[in-house]
Amino acid sequence: MNTIVQWRKSVALTGSVVKYLSVAMLVPLVVALYYGEDAGVFGVSFVGTVLLGVAVERLDPGTDLREREALLFVALTWFAVAVVGAVPYVLAGMGTASTLADPVNALFESMSGFSTTGATVMGEISTDRHSHAVMMWRQLTQWLGGMGIIVLMVAILPELAVNGAQLISEEAPGPSLEKLTPRIAETARILWQAYFAFTVLLAGILYGLHLTGYAPNMDLYNAVAHAFSTLPTGGFSTKGESIAAFSAAVQWVIIPFMVVAGTNFALFWYLFDGDVRAPLEDTEFRAYAGATAVFTAVLFGLLFSGAAPSLAIGGTTEGVVENALRQAAFQVASLMNSTGYATSDFAQWTPHSQLLLILVMFVGGSAGSTGGGIKVVRWLIVLKALQRELFHASHPDAVQPVRLGDIVVDEEAIRGVVGFTLLYLVLFALATVFISLDASRVGITLTPLEAVGASLAAIGNIGPAFGRLGPFGSYLMLPDTTKALMILLMWAGRLEIITVLVVFTRSFWSR
Repeated sequence: MNTIVQWRKSVALTGSVVKYLSVAMLVPLVVALYYGEDAGVFGVSFVGTVLLGVAVERLDPGTDLREREALLFVALTWFAVAVVGAVPYVLAGMGTASTLADPVNALFESMSGFSTTGATVMGEISTDRHSHAVMMWRQLTQWLGGMGIIVLMVAILPELAVNGAQLISEEAPGPSLEKLTPRIAETARILWQAYFAFTVLLAGILYGLHLTGYAPNMDLYNAVAHAFSTLPTGGFSTKGESIAAFSAAVQWVIIPFMVVAGTNFALFWYLFDGDVRAPLEDTEFRAYAGATAVFTAVLFGLLFSGAAPSLAIGGTTEGVVENALRQAAFQVASLMNSTGYATSDFAQWTPHSQLLLILVMFVGGSAGSTGGGIKVVRWLIVLKALQRELFHASHPDAVQPVRLGDIVVDEEAIRGVVGFTLLYLVLFALATVFISLDASRVGITLTPLEAVGASLAAIGNIGPAFGRLGPFGSYLMLPDTTKALMILLMWAGRLEIITVLVVFTRSFWSR
């Protein structure tokens, strides 16, 4: 009975989060009223979400949240918000030919949004096909999920601040989240304030480009929509052609913001506090910036030498150089930190350039950023641990700790990083096989690159894959069983795998 009481606490707190999620639905409701589209959809969704949240919240037994219940709360909350977030899609699609009327497709789109994956089953993407309100809700789900729903709740709910450090560690992307202030709730507020400030800044610059004539179709709606998608490294766009639908000026502006989104946000706190050397002294940031530069240079060389023949059509040498450099910088920044935007259909590029992009996808962003993937800091620890093993092969009696800068990484942390990386790779491999076989079961033949890309895009929260599942394609063609697997992969990938998988173990539920 005591165990049941504790589980009720996790469920009740999930109800509280769902209740507060309803506030976010007021944004698309205002948009719906302005454009005269789907106001009823978001009005019903808002009321239903409030009532559901309040009803579930009443299950609270009045006990404290323990370690296992905290794990359950985080995992359950992320799945619950995706389910609730799917409701407007289903309601808006009822009675129409919209693919989102199917609950599986709606849940896929919602989980893809909240997990900031950016994979879509929407089919035709435009405000001509779907209402402005639905498209804005799609963008907003990414922004809410980017810095973290639990981080936001810790910042505003005193009850969660008691267990705030553990809850954030289970949700935050990366091995750890640096505590910037003595109180974890204050740290959460600082992170969200920085996140909000960068979002407003990007929206303002994009709309400014529109007002000055450098981005004719980047109106206020699109500026806000793409700011909501860029900072969380989400990748959804209001256009089927993604960022390729906008001017080169827009693409150049978005590149540094994607790099910022993949950077540990704690570094910006130090930077704004006057410590200008903090980013330069951070080992992970130097590796992240270095990898971005190297991958960009290699991809630029491939593109300039003909990896994407269409880039050279009808252009001067200077134009081809600028185009190749922009495409290379954009796609590396987009895929390395799992944003998933595209300025070109890289599914049509040469195999060598596509293999390079797969390598880029495996890297990931920084810990404490909104980026997905394995994370740069984990790769640094794995590589340094392997280097130590090679050293010990010839110097068996030597003691050589693994260091990140001046910090000695303890052995438990090394084991955890290596274990996570192996689990990530195993799940990726198994999912690749399942996706290929399941598609074949219903008569769909996927190329190996398409299956590999789909698996990696889901578990790494990247979004686009290759071939028909590429940046200008859709996952709509896949069977529901594959979509269900990808929903689970996106959910697990956003919460660093362990938080979700442990809930499905027998030991978790035993007393």
